[in-house]
Order: sequence, then structure tokens, then C-alpha cells
Amino acid sequence: MRGKTGLGGLAMALTIGMTPLPAAARDRVEPQPLTLERLFADPSLDGASLRAVRPSPDGRFVAYLKGRDDDAQRRDLWLVGRDGRHARMLVDTERLGSGAALSEAEKMRRERARLGGSSGLVDYSWSPDGSFVAFALDGDVYTVTLDGKTRRLTSSEASEIDLNIADDGRRISFVRDQNLFAVSLADGREAQITTDGKGTITCGTAEFVAQEEFGRSTGAWWSPAGDRIAFECFDESAVQVVTRTAIGAEGASTYDQRYPAAGTANATVSLWVANPDGSGRQKVDLGSDPDVYLVGVGWAADGRTLYVQRLNRDQKRLDLLAVDAASGAAKTLFAETAKTWVNVTGNLRPLKDGSLLWSSDRDGFMHLYRWADGAMTQLTRGTWTVQKLIGVDQAAHRAFFTANRDEAIEEHVYSIDYRAPGEPQRLTEAGFSNTAVMNKAGSAMIVTRSSPTQPPQVYAASADGRRSGWISENRIDAKHPYAPYLAAHRPVTFGTMTATDGSTLHYRMITPELEAGKRYPVFVEHYGGPTAQEVTREWMKPFAQYLVSKGWIYFQIDNRGSANRGRAFEDQIYHAMGTVEVEDQMLGARWLKAQPFVDPDAITIYGWSYGGYMTLKLLEKAPPGFYAAGIAGGSVTRWQLYDTGYTERYMGNPAVDPAPYEASNAIADAGRIRTPLLLIHGMSDDNVVFDHAAAVISKLQESDTPFEMMLYPGQTHRIAGPERQTHLWRTVERFLDRSRPKHAE
Repeated sequence: MRGKTGLGGLAMALTIGMTPLPAAARDRVEPQPLTLERLFADPSLDGASLRAVRPSPDGRFVAYLKGRDDDAQRRDLWLVGRDGRHARMLVDTERLGSGAALSEAEKMRRERARLGGSSGLVDYSWSPDGSFVAFALDGDVYTVTLDGKTRRLTSSEASEIDLNIADDGRRISFVRDQNLFAVSLADGREAQITTDGKGTITCGTAEFVAQEEFGRSTGAWWSPAGDRIAFECFDESAVQVVTRTAIGAEGASTYDQRYPAAGTANATVSLWVANPDGSGRQKVDLGSDPDVYLVGVGWAADGRTLYVQRLNRDQKRLDLLAVDAASGAAKTLFAETAKTWVNVTGNLRPLKDGSLLWSSDRDGFMHLYRWADGAMTQLTRGTWTVQKLIGVDQAAHRAFFTANRDEAIEEHVYSIDYRAPGEPQRLTEAGFSNTAVMNKAGSAMIVTRSSPTQPPQVYAASADGRRSGWISENRIDAKHPYAPYLAAHRPVTFGTMTATDGSTLHYRMITPELEAGKRYPVFVEHYGGPTAQEVTREWMKPFAQYLVSKGWIYFQIDNRGSANRGRAFEDQIYHAMGTVEVEDQMLGARWLKAQPFVDPDAITIYGWSYGGYMTLKLLEKAPPGFYAAGIAGGSVTRWQLYDTGYTERYMGNPAVDPAPYEASNAIADAGRIRTPLLLIHGMSDDNVVFDHAAAVISKLQESDTPFEMMLYPGQTHRIAGPERQTHLWRTVERFLDRSRPKHAE
């Protein structure tokens, strides 16, 4: 069946698995219909909302951030034993906080972490000995001991960001007014480590592209003994200035934002090592080419060597440098190369024996490797991918990682002996998708899991995977927020179909209770871009169930180019965005049209960000009537307007070769759209800036192409707040009603 594209071939390739819904609360709760207002109200229908769940260094306790029942966006710090008993609030942010306005730097950090609009705490750190936790609240630095005693370490008008506790537990570094500082926990004295930070220069934190595209949120790294600190400084003087107009309800504000659009200059990054008081400063040799990305930094166990990951501008070569911390001299230990791009994972782990754990997709799939004595040994192998290295028990020489080894749509925790690798041992239960974190010793694990019938649960486990206690069982009993809606909850169906190149494409679908002879409209949600996988065996936000309750079929399919399926699957979008993704999404639509329960004239598509771009490309490619309507939110429309780190990875440098950009943009063919279209955009979006929306709006108007539009003043790439979320989806729902074929009403 490989390579078949006819509808008969698609049907033959179909595999289906259905997950039944537990009946825990059905008989004890009065059923209620889902409403838009309830979808976005507090408490969340998903149940307990925990973030940043982390074990203490000794594994005895677990800390986490939890939203309030009456305000899910305000998160407080909680503490519980690893047995899940005696949970208590450790930091009440309403009582402790000053209510000071967030600085622009903190707002941008929250945007990069997709936490815009949140309040309270967004992060924290355990001390190395587990005796206290450090955090920033309303721009100041605090610690709290396990008995709840807080200590305020800074009290300045400026905001402190990017906290890092020294490995000896004696100091905390932070960034204030673009410079790196450290405060002593013994006497509260501050030391200013850098004075460079002014104008376009910032020291001690990560630049925009590192945060947004490479997952590096910090710019300071303490040595194991706490006697030295490595830090970056970046200079944005060459980065183009984009005047961003943030249009809000009370007026418009303009910001001169340094934004490195594709083909333009990046920030220049340098790396330094200094003593905690700023003395003894030594520059690290990053090579003769200044136009590189600093994507990872870490210390060797002996504190004499600094490991640095240096990625070149075209992202086809990643070097791991071993840097002498005393002199700054660097040598290349090994390099990862690719004809398309190198996937950066952050899975570097230096070990006490001098070896390194590393991940690479050099054999076509992302796997674990061990580098020792100049040689690389592959630890895992197969047609599956390692996602994250979560912990290492060096005494037992075992590495712990998450991967989709058992099934492409399930993520599990595994362990393997890195000295004598055999078959990985799965440590989590089948039927769930799992993520996990561990303490530094690799002795305690915190697993977060969910399934199509179970909202996210969190439990503590030992290194062999045995559960020691529920941190959040989140069982759907009579008291669970979702209990009144269980009776109408419809099962999720999973299946596959075959792309034109023979690739297996996974989909998931939810249908109403089907009536014989009746055909139903379909709401297709897509993303389609790289680094993301949408079809997984996990809990879905109840909005899909709401649509189904209104008579819609909900459908998603992961196209070629999406994540966790190997290089051959991903690389097909290289210099060709808007091609195979569009083809595969249309393949899914043709399969839907062939089903006897689907109204072939009533398929509507929706996507946000890359998904919004996909909506535009699909409507441009499809013949009139193929789709009933399209919704494009926060859409990229001209790739030249998006940032260097992401766009050049997949599309190359437009200053060198503009052809892929011209072919992939969604502007030139916008006038071909003959399908009802709704555009949505935040008017203060600093990620997919409003220029993207303006460009396609202008083209649609110039070509006299009808469309509808909803703009959100003051909102960024994430439309935040329950009221606005309700308004957004009410707008979508009304558009769906207007654009639905008359015979389908």
C-alpha cells in the first residue's frame, strides 16, 4: 500500500484505535452542555493546572506552580512530599507580591515562554542542597525555605530577571538594567559582574533568537564549585530596528524593537568567564566567524572545562567546543553536520568520568550517543526518536530519556545502561503520553501524563518507574470540573493514511454519535510546521468536544515536515515550505470527503501561526468549493518578515537565495482565494508582527478578494484572558455558521 494516493488506497491503509471513556462520575453528576463561556472560565475543565513540577535534589519533596481556582493565570508556589501527601502553598503571590508592573524585558521573556498574560510566578529554582527555593516576583529576587519563611534579596526600582543559583548555594546571579549581578546569601551584598550593558549591549541573559528558536532562556552558567561564572554578552547594534505599533484600547504605543528578520544581521554574541565579583574576566574564543549562534553552554564536572555548542549561520554545522576556562582557548571535540539543517536538542550531559552523553540524528533518527576518549558510541537505534534526556544516574551508569519507541503517537520514559547499552527499558504505562523530569542524581522522577480520556496527571516515581505518590491524580470524579460534561464526551479515533512518497501520516478524529444516512460538517485544525507534533495520544482541550457537541466532526493530521518522525519525513520542507504540508493536508481532506458520514462540501480549516500560514496556502492551492471556509490566526504571510533563527534553518538566507521565499510566501497568490476567509491577529504581536497581517490584507483588498477580519488591540501572539478567548471563539463560531453550506444547516 506504500505510495498509493487513490481514495481506495487510503481506505485500505486505515488503522483505527479507539479509547473508551471511564464512567467514574457519570451516575453522580447532573449532565450539562458545554458552553464557550465555561470553556474559558475558572476553574479549568482540565482540572489542576500544574507547571514547572520539579523534585528536590534529594528527591524527598516536589515543588510546582499552580494556578488558583478563581484565577488560573496567577500561579503560586506549592510544596508536597514525594508520597503526594501534605501539599501546601509555599508562596502566596497575592500576599507577597508588590503588584509592580512588569518590565518590557520580563514581558518579552514571558512571550518567549508562551506565558504572556500570566501573573504570579512563572519560574523558580531549587537550591543545590534543597533547603530553599529562589524566585523572582514583581521584579525582585526572593528565597523561601521549606517552612515557608521568605527573604527578599533585592528591592530596586529596576526589575531583576534570569535568576541562577550558584552550584555551591552561596550566591544567586540575576540581570538588572542589562548587566549581570550576583547577591551573596550570607550577607545580602551585591556584586556587579559586568558594566558593559548599556544601549544595544546586554550581558547575562539570552538574546531574542536564542530564547525564541533554540530553547535557551538563560545567559549565565555557574561552575560546579560556584567560584566562576560563564556569561554571554550580546550586541544588537547591527540588528535592524522595527518600529512596532502596539495598538491598544487606550491608544497606540510605538516600540523600536530590534528584530532580526531573515536575511538581516543577528546580534553579535560573546562568551566570558569571570569570578563572582567580576574580576579575572576572560573571553572565550568562539572562532573567527562572528556570525554564529551560541545554542548551549555547560561546565565539565571538574570545573576546568566549559562545553560550548556553536552553530553556524546556515545551521548545517554544529560544533561542540571544549574551552579552557582559565585561558578561553577552545578546541573542537566533534561536529554534527547536515545537508539541510542540524536539529538542536539541548541533550548534552557531561559526566564525572569525562565522557559526554549527546543526542544526534546522524543515522536518520534522533538517538542517544556517548562520546568518550575521542570516540562516539550509539546507545539507542531504530525508526523512532529520542525527545529529551531527562536524567542520569552516574552511580548506576543509567541514562533516562523520553521517546516514541513503542508507538509514534505516544511518548514514554525509558532508561538504558550507557556503558553496556542493550534494549531500552520502558518505565511508563502504555496508553498515555508522558513527559518527565528528574533530580540531578537521577534517583527521583516526576512524570506528567495524560490520555484521550484522562486529563493531565502528575506522580512521583523512583528511578525504576514505580509510583510513590500522586502529586496530582486529577481523577475525573464527581468533584472534577469536567464531571458535568462526561456524559457527552465522545471518544477519539486514531488512524493512518499513506502520503504520495509512502510516508505514514497519523490522524485523530472525534465524531458526534453518527446517525445512519446523515452527513456531518468537519472542522480541521492544523499546524503543519516543523518542531511540532499535533497527533498524540493525550488529553485534548475540551474545545474539540464543544465543536462535536454542536454537530461538527473534529479532525487533525500530521503532515510531512512535522516533528518526531525522522529526517526523511522532516527534510521534505527544506527550501519548500507550503508544498508537501499542503499536499498532505489536502490528502486528509480528500479522505474525509470519501467517508459516508462526512458532508464533502462542509470542510472548514483552522490554524494559528504556522497553521494560519497553512490555511492561506491551502485556500490558494485548493479549487473553489474544495473547502467550505478557512480561518487564519496570527499568520506568517511573508517569510522575509520572520526571524533568522527559524526561517533560515528551513528556507536558507534570502539575501543569498530569495527564490524559496518568493515561492513559499502566502501573498502573491492571495487573490486566488475564492473561499470564505476569516483573518485574526493580535495588534501588538511581537513574534508574528502585524506587518504579516497588513501585507495579506492589502493584497486581498488590491485583488478585490472578499474576507472577514477580527483584530485584538493590545494582544500579542497569544490572545490572553478568558473574556477575549470567549470572544475569539464566538467570532469563529459565528463565522462557521455563516460559511456553512445551506444544505448542511
